Amino acid sequence: MPRNFAIRLSCPHGDSDSWVTLSNREESLEQILQQTWEFKCREHGPQQGVPEEAMEVAPLDDPQPSPKTPVSFAVPFPATPAKKTPRSSERVPMRVPVVIYGFAGKGGAFHEDAETILVNFSGALVTLKAKLALGDTVFLVHKSSRQEHEVRVVYLDAYSDRETRVGLAFKQPIADFWKRTRKAPRIPKTLRVIVKGTDPRGHPFAQSAYTVDLSEDGARLDGVGFLTTPGQTIEVRRLWRKARFRVVWIGQIGSTESNQVGVALQSEKNIWRVELPKPAVKAPQTPKPPEK
Repeated sequence: MPRNFAIRLSCPHGDSDSWVTLSNREESLEQILQQTWEFKCREHGPQQGVPEEAMEVAPLDDPQPSPKTPVSFAVPFPATPAKKTPRSSERVPMRVPVVIYGFAGKGGAFHEDAETILVNFSGALVTLKAKLALGDTVFLVHKSSRQEHEVRVVYLDAYSDRETRVGLAFKQPIADFWKRTRKAPRIPKTLRVIVKGTDPRGHPFAQSAYTVDLSEDGARLDGVGFLTTPGQTIEVRRLWRKARFRVVWIGQIGSTESNQVGVALQSEKNIWRVELPKPAVKAPQTPKPPEK
């Protein structure tokens, strides 16, 4: 069965590392580590090298079932009657940190941190360890906005031995629930930074990365997507200045944002020291005199 890998390659001309995604590979992890791979260093251009590190990563898109293989566990998402009804909005890939909690049958009460895979006005697709059943009612909390809604389980698909892809539907469509709000506009800017944190396996890391764009309260970083998780706090150092940031989202494997993360500043400290656009401030309105 093809698997996806993330490998870390070091540039022979400097101390810059690059993370590269390998999709749909038949090789084992050991074979991946023994091969030479081509990659592009941001500072020195095209290079070749043997991986310093490799890890298997789960595919973020729905696996496409073979037409010859009967599907025994999956049901349509969203659940549709014989006559197809139009979807309230198109489903789009978006990684949003959420909390799902409620009661999972024989498993009892549960409270699980997760992140969305696909979203639309009617709900979301997430991966959960809790064993839910079709028709179950649970609660979904948007971590950033703190909005909370009751949702119904409308889709189940076995994803691994311990995890299930779960489709969750709101009682009625909510147009702005997943809307990303940003306090300040971002500008394209490439700066080299050092990122420190803890990877998903609990190992501390210090990794060089580059900014893609910046704002007063956050940034998009390229080079640490496989080392972080949404909600994690990381340290970002620019020259001799450093600040703590919270990981808000992680780019999808295979997309243009693969291995990129969006981070939000945890304090008022600005480490960029570049001119950034200020958020638009509405001028205060002068009160009108009372009519006589």
